[in-house]
Formats: sequence, C-alpha cells, structure tokens
Amino acid sequence: MTNSKSCPCGSSFSLQSCCSLYIYDGELVPTAEKLMRSRYTAYCLHQADYLYETTHVSQRKYTNKSDILAWAKQNTWQKLEILHFSENSVEFKAFYIDETGTEQVHHEKSTFINFQEHWYYVDGKFF
Repeated sequence: MTNSKSCPCGSSFSLQSCCSLYIYDGELVPTAEKLMRSRYTAYCLHQADYLYETTHVSQRKYTNKSDILAWAKQNTWQKLEILHFSENSVEFKAFYIDETGTEQVHHEKSTFINFQEHWYYVDGKFF
C-alpha cells in the first residue's frame, strides 16, 4: 500500500491516514459516516472480512463473506458521494461499473448502530 495513495472514500486524506486505520489497523471507527466511508473503501479493496465484521450481528444471517467478496470483485468502484448524514444514518451514492461494463449508481440510505463503542451497518433503504 502506497502512503500517498488517496483514499477511495473521497476524503482529502491518503488511504493510510484515512480508512486503512479502520480496515487494516483495527482502530475504532468514531462515527456512522466514517464507517460508511470505510465500508465503501473495503469494497474497493475487496476486504470482505471487514465488511462482514462491520455488519451488525442481527443482519449477518442474510449474507456471507464469499457473496460480499464476489460482489466487490465483479464491480469496478468509481467514487462515493455522501449526500446527507446524521448520527445513525448516511445517505450516499456509490458509482461503479458492473461486470457488463455498464455504469451503475447504488443510492442508499443506510442505518447504523453503535454497540459497545463499535459502529455497525444495520440495513439500508435503496432508491
């Protein structure tokens, strides 16, 4: 990992000083918005373990690491736009190119929960 590589989440920081802190270094994510950004980056970096572990335990029965990894790898992630966020929700658009070469936009309002000082993705409403 290159120190100067900009973070895929769209922040003005390098990957190493932004989402890498949460994905690879195990630092606690301080807000729902930063968890959303780090989860997007995890899709870009094909980090299914992180995505699974940051999904609330009540929702894990609906997914598995191999499906997460397959979806992350079959798409080419282009950019993330945060449209609005509050303490427990983030509305965003994730732009990507699917396996057919078609440009797509995943527009979602995600809900998060902070449990024992850890933020988790709970669910999302798709637009």
